[in-house]
Amino acid sequence: MSDKELEEIRRRKLLAMQQQTTDEQKQAQAKRQLEAQKQALLRQILSPEARQRLTNLKMVKPEFTEQLELQLIQLAQVGKLPIPLSDAKLKEILIQLQSRKRETKIRRL
Repeated sequence: MSDKELEEIRRRKLLAMQQQTTDEQKQAQAKRQLEAQKQALLRQILSPEARQRLTNLKMVKPEFTEQLELQLIQLAQVGKLPIPLSDAKLKEILIQLQSRKRETKIRRL
């Protein structure tokens, strides 16, 4: 391989890496923007106490809380949720969701 070919390969790799970095930055920015919009909607939907409960729950069960937040936003947009949602009502919803889960029992033979 000549020096020109090596330089061309290096240049293409550098361009590819720069493009990948730019794409990752755009995705991260879009993700931050969606998260900000979601949090703004949740501020409108939930009372401060309910928001605090959801934040505490997010530390323990992040995936569950993520789905719950999206469901609360959807229900509020459709009008099936009282606004602002009180902490007591959120607690009721969480209890209902928890009771739907199957209880796992391990039996030893």
